[in-house]
Amino acid sequence: MSKTPHWAQMEERSVIWGMRFLLRVYLLFGRAILQVFLYPVVIYYWLVNRQARQASRAYLDRLAIFAPSLKLHGSLLWSYRHFISFANAIIDKLAAWSGALKACDVEYHGREELLARIGEGRGALLLGSHLGNLEVCRVIADMENAVGINVLVHTKHAEKFNRLLNQTSNHSRLNLIQVTDITAATAQLLSDKIDAGELVIIAADRTPVSSGQRVAEVDFLGARALFPQGPVILAALLKCPVYTVFCLKQRGKHVIYFDFFSDSLKFPRKTRDQAMQQIIQRYADCLQAYCLKEPLQWFNFFDFWPIADNDD
Repeated sequence: MSKTPHWAQMEERSVIWGMRFLLRVYLLFGRAILQVFLYPVVIYYWLVNRQARQASRAYLDRLAIFAPSLKLHGSLLWSYRHFISFANAIIDKLAAWSGALKACDVEYHGREELLARIGEGRGALLLGSHLGNLEVCRVIADMENAVGINVLVHTKHAEKFNRLLNQTSNHSRLNLIQVTDITAATAQLLSDKIDAGELVIIAADRTPVSSGQRVAEVDFLGARALFPQGPVILAALLKCPVYTVFCLKQRGKHVIYFDFFSDSLKFPRKTRDQAMQQIIQRYADCLQAYCLKEPLQWFNFFDFWPIADNDD
């Protein structure tokens, strides 16, 4: 049986010129015309990418067992709908990049509490995910008197994406920072951002790019799955407030949920592994709760449960 490729190897197939082309189409002709270009591409991708299609169907099958009230299942039709949801998320991503999204397009829950907290002088770490569309956070970054937002990404194209963002807004306070490993230099850079009262966002639902990094095995949607330890270790190093952030498309609006997670994460040396396991399980439970709100908006098109698959 061939080894499933790491998610990062799959994600790097995307190319910057393709996003630049789609962004130009969006800016010139709008959403309706962009769909003419985008939908055939997504349909083709769904047809030819067997691994992604299988991962989508496996995820939907797990939902069918774990939450039958959702009335979803791993049929080809529901998998296709899953991919179409992804296509619409790409369009929303382009809208956020282009500045087409306005403050009135976004609804917040917990934003005032977060702003009040960082108004005390220090920033915060936000645990994000691949559920929904974190790019909508650009709307917050571009608002007057808004805080700086730094998003940690694993793609090698981070600097190119930054340039693409700045083509449409020279004043954007959204900064993409490429990280493969959290080095001492990276930790110091992020600590400076926190000290300056800025936000740092890191996705906490994908295993590390580097094979030597540590992971935790936790329960997620009724089966054991691997989650990275890196984000919670980073939170402990930064010694700052921690929140979760989820941005879902609901009722035609982008709804951003900020939920308090911890004042500061600490892992005593004697009980380090146990404490870390409990924290990561808490995050997985949060992700699960929001995933059940909008299940077709979780975009992880790779085998997320290899442990459970091997046990079957």
